[in-house]
Amino acid sequence: MTSRNTKLTRRQLLSRSAAAGAAFVVGAGYVAGSSAAWAMNVEHVQPTTMATLIQMARDIYPHDHVADEFYAAAVKGYDSADAAPMIEAGIAALDAAARGKGYASYIEAGWERDRVDILRGLENSTFFQTIRGGLVTGLYNQKAVWPLFGYEGESFSKGGYIDRGFDDINWI
Repeated sequence: MTSRNTKLTRRQLLSRSAAAGAAFVVGAGYVAGSSAAWAMNVEHVQPTTMATLIQMARDIYPHDHVADEFYAAAVKGYDSADAAPMIEAGIAALDAAARGKGYASYIEAGWERDRVDILRGLENSTFFQTIRGGLVTGLYNQKAVWPLFGYEGESFSKGGYIDRGFDDINWI
């Protein structure tokens, strides 16, 4: 568990993230996006573990037009007392696999294809399957994400799709 007494101003947060060139800024009890205005508190897993989990989520279901904050929301549920031991152990295994490929950790692997290669080595593990399965609902059930994919939500309460764009599909 980390101390909550560390105060960091917005200016310090942004300057540290810009100077580091990192995808995430990790501090005492929080993870923040380096290029966007979002942050999340973590209580049961280490902040570096959560940052790695967010990157893992992005690598499993990559969408360039979906911001990191949605991936963070999708994996936030793993920051629980029950899930923390499995998550910490899984990320430790992921980092060990990355070290086997010459990287200091999974999140330090700069190329997506290298991270995906590392993930493929763990894809049959319970940890990987748990995260992958949880992301299906954790990521795609966020109503704020739906417009990014052109989904307007359920249609029954609005009279169905027949009179609401049933035949205007332009992506096929």
